[in-house]
Amino acid sequence: MELIKRFITAGLLTAMSAGGMCADNLVILHTNDTHSQIDPNDKDQGGILRRKVLIDSVRSAEPNVLLIDAGDAVQGTLYFTLYGGEVERKMMNALGYDIQILGNHEFDNGVESLAEQWSGLTAEKITSNYDLRGTALEDIFKPYTVRRYGDKTVGILGINLDPAGMIASDKSEGVVYLDGIKAANSMAWYLKNVEHADVVVAVTHVGYDSDNPPTPSDVDLARASDDIDIIVGGHSHTLIDPRSASAPQYMVPNASGDSVLVVQTGSRGVNLGLIDLDLDSKKSVYRLLPVDKRLDSRIDPVAASILEPYRAGVDSLMNVKVGRMSQEMPHSSDLLLNWIADAMLDMGAGLSDRKVDLAIVNKGGIRRGLPKGDITKGMIMTMLPFDNRLVVMDIKGSDLAAGFSVMEHRGGDGVSSGFDYRKIDPEKTYRLVTIDYLANGGDYMEPLTHGDVVSRSSLRLDETLMEYLERNKKKSVKYTDGKPRM
Repeated sequence: MELIKRFITAGLLTAMSAGGMCADNLVILHTNDTHSQIDPNDKDQGGILRRKVLIDSVRSAEPNVLLIDAGDAVQGTLYFTLYGGEVERKMMNALGYDIQILGNHEFDNGVESLAEQWSGLTAEKITSNYDLRGTALEDIFKPYTVRRYGDKTVGILGINLDPAGMIASDKSEGVVYLDGIKAANSMAWYLKNVEHADVVVAVTHVGYDSDNPPTPSDVDLARASDDIDIIVGGHSHTLIDPRSASAPQYMVPNASGDSVLVVQTGSRGVNLGLIDLDLDSKKSVYRLLPVDKRLDSRIDPVAASILEPYRAGVDSLMNVKVGRMSQEMPHSSDLLLNWIADAMLDMGAGLSDRKVDLAIVNKGGIRRGLPKGDITKGMIMTMLPFDNRLVVMDIKGSDLAAGFSVMEHRGGDGVSSGFDYRKIDPEKTYRLVTIDYLANGGDYMEPLTHGDVVSRSSLRLDETLMEYLERNKKKSVKYTDGKPRM
């Protein structure tokens, strides 16, 4: 009960499980998909220094604490764009992460850069279903790890997604994917029967459910398992909050009829997950701890000093104005998707020797919204952080329609105005503007690889959009078409 008292006294948590925590318990703290959100977001949520306050509070009260990250700790703010993962590495070391696994975005700068950054991480780095032999990552990763707490043993394995269709092939060269379910089951069996683990934890970056094909999801792994007790997941940004009536299923029956606890914290470091695990009974209580401004009075000045050398570069870009919006364009809104697609169509027309029929952009490539008022260079770079460039391509209608089927399956992407995807002529050749990531089959857009690229921009997409804004800098951007186009 001592930890509960300390949390309540500090105002960090309003309630814990009725039984409290005791010395026979293991507290698992976890994050996923924090995406370089070093500072609080636009709504003043999250922030890695605030997260450290929570982690330090738990560690000061509990003898058995395990801190885990389930991937995609990078990519999404200027801290990664400018410094390539260095800031995230230093800060996660400062927070004292015990276990880290790869997300797909860890590969964004290629295997060599990833190896350079991750060789400096103090956490144990595990993957049970990537064969990394012959790559720069080979000596950095282990297939599993075992932690002992008193007379109890906890085995931990790591399951990653299939790079095909998600990670650009040149960024993950040499990485061989092994079947996720087979790897999870065989490794969990080994941990239970050879290492004699009392509890097996699978840390995954595959996504919560079947909306993330073709990689087996957390739910798939749970249902197929006999020996996994807990799945700490990432990739799909799923918010699993047991206090919410609309929470996704988090106790999933396994192949033996037992239940597997499946957890995920959403994204951007807005929450810290906490699993209170009784090592004797293997029963657990799970909840989310919000990371917010109530923690500001307890920020660690030593950790804060690590960030100071990097802030000047970030702040300088956030102060360079490149345009003005007459209304807010929220992240993931059709309004924002439509505007970017229309801007791509306009800019792509200058790369084509004939009329362009349409432009498409994946919503997963757009990482923030835009506020009403002044728009800065830093906002655009954060919104479009990837090294993508416009391409113009000719594609047969049947392949284009297949691409729209992929987009429709995931809930729709951005499509330029005036194009009705329901009326595609399968025999006609269309001229399409998109980004090279999609043209190369990224985000499962394999049908686009059948098209022929006729031209490409030398500018990144964020640079292209800033040039587009520059052309219209004398007037505010007024755009009201927020209706779904697919």
